Amino acid sequence: MLIDTHAHLFDERFAKDLPAVLARAAAAGVERVVCLGIDLESSRASVAIANAHPLVVAAVGIQPNHAAEAKPGDWDEIVELAQREPRVVAIGETGLDRYWDRAPFALQEDYFARHIELSRRLNKPFAIHCRNAEADVVKALREHSAKGPLRAVMHSFSGDLATARECLDMGLYMSFAGMVTYPTAQTLRDVAKEVPLDRLLVETDCPYLAPQPVRGKRNEPAYVAHTTALLAQVKGVSVAEIEEHTTRNAKALFVL
Repeated sequence: MLIDTHAHLFDERFAKDLPAVLARAAAAGVERVVCLGIDLESSRASVAIANAHPLVVAAVGIQPNHAAEAKPGDWDEIVELAQREPRVVAIGETGLDRYWDRAPFALQEDYFARHIELSRRLNKPFAIHCRNAEADVVKALREHSAKGPLRAVMHSFSGDLATARECLDMGLYMSFAGMVTYPTAQTLRDVAKEVPLDRLLVETDCPYLAPQPVRGKRNEPAYVAHTTALLAQVKGVSVAEIEEHTTRNAKALFVL
């Protein structure tokens, strides 16, 4: 069995056929999908999807590229959702992004700290978005880890081995999405090879980042099987072993 630890099922590309998408996921061996919000509206939608579909659980948060769009009161409602809704298993996605110039970096840092503190207060893990900001993310995580252990995952990891090792040293999980399957991603595969099996997760980040065998199509949770198969090759183990470890890890992190 598999767990897709990062999906955006609220995306309009799933509006017409979400039940069929989830049926295909189940047929492919996916036993749970974590649907993560990126702002208040999508966080509400993620909760609604999780409440309507037993295969899905939710995470709520304000992604760094949407921090500047947040209205007064939005964060308070994110906190309320995280506290009130039993199918909210995580906080996020959150993090830092220097690639897109959509929110002042200081504002991103403020929201990242809020998410980490909420994660600690509610004892729920947080999911980290990081793009062109590895040093900044590691610095922030180090500061927060000084206050106590962190429960978190580096989602769709695309950084270097040094960053991965820093995150692993702080107890984080590392999740790989479809990009690790791309022909040009040998460096990322080299990083994945070094991640211990007991810290490894898989995800789709759908509808984005479809893995190589279905590249160009709308990504969906069933396709996490392609990334799993590639990771088995990279690590020189069976697909069943990758499934076993990543599912156990996801259940431990998200308390599924």
